[in-house]
Amino acid sequence: MIKLTRINLAPFYLNPDLIEHMEATPDTVISLTTGQKFVVVEPPEAVIERIIEFRRRLAPSAAGREG
Repeated sequence: MIKLTRINLAPFYLNPDLIEHMEATPDTVISLTTGQKFVVVEPPEAVIERIIEFRRRLAPSAAGREG
């Protein structure tokens, strides 16, 4: 799960496996495969970085690190 911030500044955790697409409008709108949408304060680039870090924690050897 990745930690994000809703537009009202409330933090929440999102399963990145459910993300279908993101758009900046100028706020970031995340659409899920379930049909839900979330508006967050983080820019798309920051969301992508959090997803990458989440995936690295799940499979550290796939990221070139052991343990």
